[in-house]
Amino acid sequence: MSRMPVVAVVGRPNVGKSSIVNRILGRRMAVVQEDPGVTRDRREFRAEWVGREFLLVDTGGWELNPSEELVAAISAQAEAALGAADVVLLVLDATAGITADDAQVASLLRGAPNEVIVVANKVDGPRQDVDTADLWQLGLGEPMPISALHGRGIGDLLDRVVAAFPEDVGKTHEDLQTLAIIGRPNVGKSTLLNRLVGEERVLVSPVPGTTRDPIDAIVELGERRFKVVDTAGIRRTPKVKDPADFYSVLRAKGALEEADVALLLIDTVEGVAQQDQRIAQAAAESGAGLIVLLNKWDAADLEQRETVTRDVADRLQFVGWAPLLRVSALTGARLHRLAPAVDRVLESREFRIPTGTLNRLIRQWQASHPPPVRKGRRPRILYAVQAGTSPPTIILFVSGNEPGVDYLRYLENRLRAEFGFEGTPIKIFARRRKGRSG
Repeated sequence: MSRMPVVAVVGRPNVGKSSIVNRILGRRMAVVQEDPGVTRDRREFRAEWVGREFLLVDTGGWELNPSEELVAAISAQAEAALGAADVVLLVLDATAGITADDAQVASLLRGAPNEVIVVANKVDGPRQDVDTADLWQLGLGEPMPISALHGRGIGDLLDRVVAAFPEDVGKTHEDLQTLAIIGRPNVGKSTLLNRLVGEERVLVSPVPGTTRDPIDAIVELGERRFKVVDTAGIRRTPKVKDPADFYSVLRAKGALEEADVALLLIDTVEGVAQQDQRIAQAAAESGAGLIVLLNKWDAADLEQRETVTRDVADRLQFVGWAPLLRVSALTGARLHRLAPAVDRVLESREFRIPTGTLNRLIRQWQASHPPPVRKGRRPRILYAVQAGTSPPTIILFVSGNEPGVDYLRYLENRLRAEFGFEGTPIKIFARRRKGRSG
């Protein structure tokens, strides 16, 4: 299996890098807003053009003489992406001409081993093509005029990108399962991703909310490779006032919907907050598997450890089926337990109960503990079938009224006691059988 080629999108802030990425992907993924530096971390997306797959890397703005610490880190991220790239797209604002930063970046790229393509953005029509003439003096070959806003020239650009790929990469690639790192802001999500990847892949800053977009990375856990998504801290949407933060919250929830397993980080020192409960509830409702990680365990004293353990059992009892790991993302302590836990959760998500076994057990449980009478009639389960996996989904065909939520929870608990189902929600639905009165 050959690796995927890497295409890095670099340039100074606010020239349209994220807009180009979104246009290539065909969906709004990177945060796009008219503020320099909105894209704070480099992000990787799987993309495809004419049958060739590649990793598209969206970087933070590249400033060679940054004045702020965070801007310096963003520039370092862009440089790291450049080092891993097969093809570099140097994006410039054709309407602004060549700036001092553009010229300095170009001088560095002229000596790089990568294939470099100058992308002249904001060329909305043939009349603006003249704006690209000055870009020849960068010494990086023919500029490609495009408009990320209108889609003009994107196909021609991708043709040139794919033609530049080395012959031995990008032909095949595995489908990867997804892990989503979730939690409230500043609990160590980015630190965990960096620990798993083995490099400073995501900005780690004391400024709350540094991670805005879901950050994708490919990591190895045990014998498997996963796509890992580090999401922005999930806040209550009504309190999000910054439009970029608003889009990021939605994207974090979207990443949770697509995840196979969610890793919920809780700050051991601060304990379980109401926000942790909401996030755990969102994870359970999404259908993803769930593992709870008590982060910063080594930094907590004995009283804090006892308190958080007690609070998890009490305040997160509704996801008591999730494995609980005590770890330190900063030092890596006890993270060797994560891979086996993920394997167990994935196995549980794919487990299927034979129909005969399921119905035999349902009959036994119903006989020993019948559903309570509802609206004057006692529900009766006639038949059950497991309709799906990931997560396990059970359909009950009933006569009379449908069983209440408490009875469905009773059945879920019996199923867990019988089969385990560690780390995965179980969906149970009741359907009234048509044409039968019971």
